[in-house]
Amino acid sequence: MPYRELERLSAGEFKRLCGVSRQTFDEMVEELRPHLERQGKRGGQNKLSVEDQLLVALEYWREYRTQFHIGTSWGMHETTVGRIIRKVEDILVKCGKFRLPSQRQLYQPGWEWKVLLVDVGEVEIERPKKNRNATTVASKNAIR
Repeated sequence: MPYRELERLSAGEFKRLCGVSRQTFDEMVEELRPHLERQGKRGGQNKLSVEDQLLVALEYWREYRTQFHIGTSWGMHETTVGRIIRKVEDILVKCGKFRLPSQRQLYQPGWEWKVLLVDVGEVEIERPKKNRNATTVASKNAIR
């Protein structure tokens, strides 16, 4: 679904669909725009806008769909989808704005953990015992 169709969604619906808020999405687009917008340069031009390329990558990360399925829904080949995802990921990692906290930061004092524990017990399943009386032996002639 192209970005221009997502502009009519509310903030909550946009976050449900993309996995990031509209503000974070706009910050990502501003970071990606100088690298992905190639108007007037040599080589093939992008058929997707910067916003649509970011949506392709977010769709891959959020929904765990295969690149083949994403390519089919966007009308491009799966290798092109992989190339877009790799470019977007590399640029966003290099800028450093959109990183998750490291494991060291998570274990610092001052973090308040909220944990839900679920106690699950094992229950035996009753299965029929295997013995000769329960199974029917077929003759060799009946098998042929």
